[in-house]
Amino acid sequence: MKQVAVITGAARGIGLATARKFLAEGWRVVMLDIDGETQDRAHRELNDPDNTLALQCDVSAPDQVATAIDAAVARFGRIDVLVNNAGIAIFSPVMETSFEDWSAVLATNLSGPFICTKACVPAMLAGGGGSIVNITSISGTRASTLRVAYGTSKAALMHLTKQLAAELGTQGIRVNAVSPGPVDTAMAKKVHTPDIRADYHDAIPLNRYGTEEELAEAIFFLGGDRASYINGTVINVDGGFAATGIGLASLRGAD
Repeated sequence: MKQVAVITGAARGIGLATARKFLAEGWRVVMLDIDGETQDRAHRELNDPDNTLALQCDVSAPDQVATAIDAAVARFGRIDVLVNNAGIAIFSPVMETSFEDWSAVLATNLSGPFICTKACVPAMLAGGGGSIVNITSISGTRASTLRVAYGTSKAALMHLTKQLAAELGTQGIRVNAVSPGPVDTAMAKKVHTPDIRADYHDAIPLNRYGTEEELAEAIFFLGGDRASYINGTVINVDGGFAATGIGLASLRGAD
């Protein structure tokens, strides 16, 4: 029986690229996204109805998640990997960030992975184990302006990853995280001005943004058996951004 991956936020971007990667490797994929129309279009474009299932779902709503996971198990009989990718970003100064905005970001970015994990673990245990990959962000490691809610949610998700790894690892379920740096997603293209993009290029040793496909490769690796002794780890996929300090642009100019 083919292995099954559940991917949240699968309608576009890193989530959709990850769905393509798992399918290309012979897995079945359950796509969850709050944007049902966009996800249905992506599902049709994948053109693999026997191995895919697209379900509209708000990951911050426990009842919706439970219904979706029940449908996934009913269709494919098992869950081997959960990719907690769904996330939202509201970028604003702290004094202009409403409590509603704060709550919405944490509900999706932190509570969502908690809810989805609890929903998927029983099916994983029934199959003898599994793997969970949480998608965090470099913003959870390096603070910057306008990200009080987003950065805090991703930092908390990193620690949730470790908490889950410590507890679920004893039951055969590995939990790790991928922390993207700047990636050419639709979200980045929408909010990153040319000046911001230039600043990122100056701060990244590889001197470029990453691609969605590069993130999907790392996610697939952590989800699969080749990462069988990796648990409780956050892997930066960021071109070296988290590893560096200031001065890269000056050093390049001196070359």
